[in-house]
Amino acid sequence: MADTQTPEPGGSDGANRRQFLTWLVAAPTLMVAARWGLDVPSACAAEAPAETPLDLYITLRSDGRVLTTLPRTEMGQGITTGVAMLVAEELDVPLSSVDVRSADADPRWLIQLTGLSSTMRYLAGPLRAAAADARARLVTAAAHRWQVLALTLSTSNGEVLAPDGRRTGYGELAQEAARVLIPEVPTLPKPPSTYKVVGRPTGRIDAHDLVTGAARYTLDLDIPGAVPVLVARPPTLRGSVQTLDASAASALPGVVGVVPLPSGVAVAAQNFAQAFAARDALRITWTLGPASHLSDSHIRTSLRDAIGARPLPPLFTTQTLEARFDFPYLAHAPMETQSCVARVTADSAEIWMGAQDPKYARRQVAEALGWALTPQRVTVHPVRAGGGFGRRFFTEAAVEAALVSRALGRPVKLMWTRNDDMRHGHFRPASHHRLLAYLGPAGSILGWNHRAAIPTVELPHGFGDLLTAMAGEVLPNVTSQVFFAMTQHVPYSFGWVSQDMREVTLPIPTGSFRSVFTSQVGVANEIFVDALARALGRDPVELRQSRLTSNRLKAVLNEVASKGQWGRPLPAGVAQGVAVLEEWNSAIAHLVEVDVTGETPRVLRIVIAADVGLPINPKSIEAQLQGAAVDAMSTTLSAGIHIDAGAVREGSFADYRWLRMRHTPAEIQVHLVRSDNHVGGVGELGYPSAAAALANAIARATGTMPTQFPLLNGGA
Repeated sequence: MADTQTPEPGGSDGANRRQFLTWLVAAPTLMVAARWGLDVPSACAAEAPAETPLDLYITLRSDGRVLTTLPRTEMGQGITTGVAMLVAEELDVPLSSVDVRSADADPRWLIQLTGLSSTMRYLAGPLRAAAADARARLVTAAAHRWQVLALTLSTSNGEVLAPDGRRTGYGELAQEAARVLIPEVPTLPKPPSTYKVVGRPTGRIDAHDLVTGAARYTLDLDIPGAVPVLVARPPTLRGSVQTLDASAASALPGVVGVVPLPSGVAVAAQNFAQAFAARDALRITWTLGPASHLSDSHIRTSLRDAIGARPLPPLFTTQTLEARFDFPYLAHAPMETQSCVARVTADSAEIWMGAQDPKYARRQVAEALGWALTPQRVTVHPVRAGGGFGRRFFTEAAVEAALVSRALGRPVKLMWTRNDDMRHGHFRPASHHRLLAYLGPAGSILGWNHRAAIPTVELPHGFGDLLTAMAGEVLPNVTSQVFFAMTQHVPYSFGWVSQDMREVTLPIPTGSFRSVFTSQVGVANEIFVDALARALGRDPVELRQSRLTSNRLKAVLNEVASKGQWGRPLPAGVAQGVAVLEEWNSAIAHLVEVDVTGETPRVLRIVIAADVGLPINPKSIEAQLQGAAVDAMSTTLSAGIHIDAGAVREGSFADYRWLRMRHTPAEIQVHLVRSDNHVGGVGELGYPSAAAALANAIARATGTMPTQFPLLNGGA
């Protein structure tokens, strides 16, 4: 990210240094990219050829390249490659001929939210249909040009072919195809059984740019005249400025201006090093935030008190099992911190940022600028982001940048530091859970009750549309409850099953995190299933197989049990754990092997089986599931946010103890089980059952069920 010791890069020095470093650390990946032949042309190579849009998704260029518009944001999850593969498949063009660009915030797209594992689930169908329609129009255009029957023509490698040997490239036919109203060949997408591109493990089309530093993130953008901006923030969450003396800061070299904000005090300078110096020279007294009376112990007490009394057990209950679980606040901690470039004039604004919902960002910026009734005055350009996980639903950086730009009368490039991002973000809320299992005569299972006490999850962005966004802002508790009810279920026949959530109002910012409620509720459920198996003297895999209500879950569980050799003899202190999950139209099972003979648990091996329906890019699925497994290891073992008198204790990866490469097991197997050709979600799928399987393995190895996370207060 930005260099704090040298002038803001605009010249070649910063780029060269960055390229050298990225080459140094990423040479193996680069070799993989080269092997796959996925080099993409430089964006500044030459003037772009003419473009002919066929619909919202597909644009043809006169040189034959295909531009696909993606109404979502690439955040590292690989959707760009998946989208390109779908288009290449249906259009019969080489994958290397497809470029993907993000769509600006635009009301013509019903939903532009990137989250809830929805991108490929929601876009695969429309994209295939759009590309198939484009192919049909190209064939029809060629038929008209050659005066032949369209049904006699075929397509291959970006060309329309005639039986007599004539051929024409798509680029040459683009304008004629755009005038075709009724295609003369079927416009239906291909059957998956004929796929040649989709379903094959494929390297990312942007791999070359990523490993050479050519990929551009928000702070890499070179908007003329944009000055670097930092914000001095209060020591407590949502504190505010009481007094400000900016005289010393304003006198420092390079300082462009000091702008008070509702969230702190912004400093603009000619480069980030000068902005850091000026920020540190500000003399500010702060008003404590509304959570200044809260620390971890108070929060845990509030959550436990919200659980309430036990419900009455079902008739004929002879024994009730109970377990309690505590989960901490979590920071999203994406590798790229929040940032935004803004250019605000008297009557319009342009925003560049990695937004998970650019339309929500537009509304927020418009409201901050006093243009709530005319949001069309704000243009939001989504930019590739370095991770999101729910954090980029929130748009504080955009609002701050817009206000500073207007105050200074010039474009700005605003950066949140790692400390800002860790201490002033929206957190996965802490939670407390009580689970009850009701046993009857002869080991029968009569019921299951799970009550979770969770601070309200803020969902002001809704689910990507204006209506749910309004509900999320006006009725946050109701929206949170509705989302809980829609997403949480117990996939077992355990008799009378009930789950509910008690919302606790705490003035600590929250937001959705990977898997949202399932990151706690689903984990607790799967750990308690193992506890139930122990109480009944049954094998955890056998109990699950006998009670699962989903054939897909049974299949993935069978797969991990088989591939992971469930039940094989292991040394003392080494054990296996399993867990399953079904959501986002996908199913997954994890088997984790852990060694507890050292000072801290060490994960030896992870075996994953997933049914995501049609696997558009198996390599991308594998990467996402491996990454989610490491996230789950981190938050189960060592990473958590602590609150001390309304302030976040952790400020960087030095104390927010995400696991390092040395903690990652050498073997993470991913096996795909395919039950049908629907497209399931992947991005959030791999977290909860990985965490639960690890906890279950530790319980089997130590004889003690983990109930408070993270397990290692001192970190791994």
